[in-house]
Formats: sequence, C-alpha cells, structure tokens
Amino acid sequence: MNDQGSIWSQIVAGALGASPAEQFATVLGVVGVWLMMKRSLWAFPAGLVQVAIFGWVCFEGRLYSETVLQVFYFGALAYGWWHWAEEAARAEGGLPISRLGRGEMAGWTGGVLVLWVGWGAIMQRAGAALAWADAFVFAVSVAAQILQARKVLENWAGWVLANAVAVGVFWVKEYYWFAVLYAIFGVMAAGGWREWARALRVEARVGEMARAAGAEKGAAS
Repeated sequence: MNDQGSIWSQIVAGALGASPAEQFATVLGVVGVWLMMKRSLWAFPAGLVQVAIFGWVCFEGRLYSETVLQVFYFGALAYGWWHWAEEAARAEGGLPISRLGRGEMAGWTGGVLVLWVGWGAIMQRAGAALAWADAFVFAVSVAAQILQARKVLENWAGWVLANAVAVGVFWVKEYYWFAVLYAIFGVMAAGGWREWARALRVEARVGEMARAAGAEKGAAS
C-alpha cells in the first residue's frame, strides 16, 4: 500500500512539477494524436509545435537521444503535412489510407531491426541508461512516424509497440508521470488503429461502388 502511495505521489509530483513548457507540450501531444486519429491536417501543425517544445526541453535536460528523435519527428511531420495537403488538393477525399504488403512489412521490419542494433550499440557505447530498450523505442518510432506521414495503417501498430516499451522504460527509471503519459498515448494509438481500419473499409467499399458504377456505364454505352 505504501509503495502504491509512493508511486501515485511520484505521478502527481511529476505532473505538478513539470515546467509550463512540458505541460503545454503534453496537452498538445494528446490533442495532436486525437487529430491524427481523425485524419485531420491540423494534426501536423499541432505536432510540429509539440515536438519543437519537447525537443528543446530534452536538449536542456541533456536527453540527446530524445532530442534527435524530436528533430526527426519535426522533419517527418513537415513532410507529412505537405504530402497530405498535396493529395487533398489533387483528389477529392485526400490521401487514401493504405496498407503494407507482406514484402513491404518484411522490409520495414528488417529496417527497424538494423536501426535498433545500430542505435543501441551507439547508445551503449555512450553509456546511456537502458540503452537497448530505449533504442528499440527510437527505431520503432522512426518507422511509425514515416508510415504515418504516408498514411499507412500499420503506423498505429508501431506506435502501440513503441509506447508499450516506453512505458516500461520510464517505469523502471521511476519516471512514473511519463510512464502514465505514454500509456495514454498507447491507448490512443490502439484507438487510432481501430479508427483508421474502419475508415479503410469504408474507402474500399466506396471504391468498389465507384468501379461498379463505371463498369455499368461503360457497358451501357
């Protein structure tokens, strides 16, 4: 009971002791994930501001691996914003949701493993805490962010996995507030996966109806 009380006090202390920048970035992060679940272009400007603030906080705290990750997020979000907006201007309904084929899935999995091993070795040599677990979160997050920018459904699977491991990393390091925060992100990622999968089925049905209508029109002419 005392241990549970101590953990909850750590969570509350972490929340209340966070700087205004951290608090704002946290709220903006939750809003950004929710907007991404809804496939809104507003997710990208919200995300850009959030990672810029969080990256600066990490840099000031000398969390250089996290800082590098936020810089990558910024670039990927900028690309995703441009890519989604360009497709929205080109076609009604915007960029459609897609899925990875088996070969693509194998390629992405292999790329994540290579990045994990490479970055983990660098972090271990640098003396980072929980180097391999943290490097795994880094590698999976990089892949998930790229897939999200390209509106690929499997990005959410990556975020679920990355957030689950991140919860463990922060919990072991006794950063209980961050562990709870990433647990929330994990639940939202699962919700985003379900939301996008439903939208993908709708898009497929609409496409089938359009193709059927086109075939009937062609036969009639």
